[in-house]
Amino acid sequence: AEQAEATSRVVRQPASDADQRAWAAARAIGQQALSSGTVAVITVAGGQGTRLGFEHPKGMFPIGPVSQRTLFQIFAEQILARRRRHQADLPWCIMTSDATHEETIAFFQQQNFFGLSPDSIHFFQQGSLPAMDAATGQLLLAAPGQLALSPDGHGGLVTALAKAGLLTLLQAKGVQHLYYHQVDNPTAIVADPALLGFHIQQQSQATTCVVCKTSPTERMGVLVDLQGRTEIIEYSELTAEQAARRNDSGQWIFWAGNTAIHVFDRQFLESLCETGNQLPLHIARKQVPCVDEYGQPLPADPSGQPNAIKLERFIFDALPLAARTLIVEGNREREFNPVKNKSGSDSAETCRAALSRIARDWLQGAGQPVGPDDIFELSPLQALDAEELSENLQRGVFSPEQLLRG
Repeated sequence: AEQAEATSRVVRQPASDADQRAWAAARAIGQQALSSGTVAVITVAGGQGTRLGFEHPKGMFPIGPVSQRTLFQIFAEQILARRRRHQADLPWCIMTSDATHEETIAFFQQQNFFGLSPDSIHFFQQGSLPAMDAATGQLLLAAPGQLALSPDGHGGLVTALAKAGLLTLLQAKGVQHLYYHQVDNPTAIVADPALLGFHIQQQSQATTCVVCKTSPTERMGVLVDLQGRTEIIEYSELTAEQAARRNDSGQWIFWAGNTAIHVFDRQFLESLCETGNQLPLHIARKQVPCVDEYGQPLPADPSGQPNAIKLERFIFDALPLAARTLIVEGNREREFNPVKNKSGSDSAETCRAALSRIARDWLQGAGQPVGPDDIFELSPLQALDAEELSENLQRGVFSPEQLLRG
């Protein structure tokens, strides 16, 4: 952390007319890539909604402020709307885990794949790794003769894609650019043309969308330059004093918060597989249900300490392995409103409020009467952005009365 410097290869949010022109040029490049069918979407959906008190795959969590649309439905409608706008394929690869795979597929079938062609959606499972006793290092059992396994983290993506044959399939389809996001952020702009455009324009192998942290100690990983490479430092690895460190120009060094939104070059991910470049393992201390050799459940530690060590890989560990990386600053209020916690910040309440706020802003921009406390919800099929909403209302594609209002 002491050697880290504020990231230098970065595109900040537009602040001038010249910036606006640069963003418009990048957006045009991204739109061309989408229209030519060279983009695919990867959604990481291996987690359950346990922290939300929801005992199902997190993608099934109802988040629409009026309709209770699920996270999966919001992303499916974004993808369908993008396909219609660009008149091209946009393959959707959804990474599940042992815990979510079967239920996720059954949910999509039950929902008729949200109007998408089933053969355009590719479900694939991340790998698993054994959990170890935190005190002894011995392997834990889920049942007699059966190891306690846990998902290998989002860094398992690379080998999981290869194992499922999806890198080969995407290559055959002419896909070159993979837009990656996690299932818990419904305001992510799926296959964002501007982000794709900057990635292509600057010939990046791995591009990351960041947002400016609200405070030095906000619990977000941060992107930095470290010995000439782009790396992410986890918030837990920084003291409060280190996190607030500034450079000579007075800028926070650790300002660029990781949104877990990336664009990867397909050939770069292939090269990681070909070189056997397994991403490093990280240790996480968690509570894992387990039994003894006779099948009797082992009691939890009375002190509440986690009983297990789980091993995980992180996709952002691919960044230092890339020859060319890029960081693009996103609009935090528009693009980063994840649902992670049962209450407080980054909760279902704050996420629904953000979805409604975005809808209100767009409607106000389109000249519609909107009260500050009105609750609205827009489907991506009504509009992917404010400009499209205004055009569709003017053309009478739908009427204001058809808007979802709480």
